[in-house]
Amino acid sequence: MTTEQQPIHSGFNAKSTARDAIAGIDLSGKIAIVTGGYSGIGVETTRALSEAGATVVVPVRTRAKAEANLAGIARVELAPLDLLDPEAIDRFAEGFLASGRPLHMLINSAGVMASPLTRDGRGYEVQFSGNHLGHFQLTARLWPALAKAKGARVVAVSSRGHRFAPVDFADPNFEKRAYDKWRAYGQSKTANALFAIGLDRRGQASGVRAFSVHPGAIITDLVRHLTDDDFKAFGITRHADGGMDVSEESQRSFKNVEEGAATSVWCATNPKLDGLGGVYCEDCDISPLVPEGHTGPTGVWPWACDSRAADKLWALSEKLTGCSFTA
Repeated sequence: MTTEQQPIHSGFNAKSTARDAIAGIDLSGKIAIVTGGYSGIGVETTRALSEAGATVVVPVRTRAKAEANLAGIARVELAPLDLLDPEAIDRFAEGFLASGRPLHMLINSAGVMASPLTRDGRGYEVQFSGNHLGHFQLTARLWPALAKAKGARVVAVSSRGHRFAPVDFADPNFEKRAYDKWRAYGQSKTANALFAIGLDRRGQASGVRAFSVHPGAIITDLVRHLTDDDFKAFGITRHADGGMDVSEESQRSFKNVEEGAATSVWCATNPKLDGLGGVYCEDCDISPLVPEGHTGPTGVWPWACDSRAADKLWALSEKLTGCSFTA
């Protein structure tokens, strides 16, 4: 069954926080993995799940930073992972599977945005590699634990930036075309949305449902690669001392990290989504489908909801990772 891109009128909105989204939900005994769970909205995602009773495994590249950012949050486990390194992904997954635990929630939140052209050890462009391919392989390797949960949810953190570009299946790694950091970012975020469609279709028989999420516009470590001109385009003036002046219009459209984590938490836990999946969500609701070129603040473009493109991406991802996904 394919879920339509139709809002379900959840009762939440753009200003709802992660705590709002999870209020009254008991996650005692549940296990979650949150990539990027020690930075930006990932910290608030980890905090909300923990406060509801879940044990949260946070993959880390920088352990000291993770320990500092997550200090005081209960039931957090740290384990090393680099999403650009296939062997590190396998080691992380093998370590979790060896614990014998089911995995009830996998929130793929880690990412990079608008970086200069950089390639991983295989020669793959890092935004496509880290934002999509690494999470594809991680999810595939963790599949036995997801199926074991008998009702798991996977959340792929996408972005309104999916509107910047579809997936270029002929040249996903910018080997032939000129590199554009925003098209690369948009392609990776479209890939996140298409991955949720493909995974949801394959996972339903095992009780695994998948969702993609636009968390909102938020100032976090994700903006570290942006230039002054990039900030100006978003209505922000950055000062040499690190301070920022944000226009009134941008202030109205930006979220804080607690609000930014809300939709991921909602998709991972809310019972109103039981029996649904494969949809792009924002502001704690299923997002409406809007025409390509639509410039309004909400809505998902058709190329991020195309089931045929999702199948093409699945085949390409298996080829590039060498990782066959057997649901």
